[in-house]
Amino acid sequence: MYMNIGMTQGNAILLIILLFWVLPWKGYALWVAAQNKNKFWFIAFLILNTLAILELIYLFFIIKKRWKDIKHDFKSFFGRSKNKNS
Repeated sequence: MYMNIGMTQGNAILLIILLFWVLPWKGYALWVAAQNKNKFWFIAFLILNTLAILELIYLFFIIKKRWKDIKHDFKSFFGRSKNKNS
């Protein structure tokens, strides 16, 4: 019996949702690890895909970031990209 294991519409939507969940956490964790000169963690985040579980453990339990600090970092990053001259 032949099974079609191609991408269905439901799988595509799930993949998009996962990308929107994983990419910001992975990017932020990579940025924090680079700032803290944590080469081990940086390489681990770069190579491993744990659906942001490892990144969350690092951010909240290893370096003990507070949610308030994370929100501030995201706001300052996205606020910086706006044109402030107008």
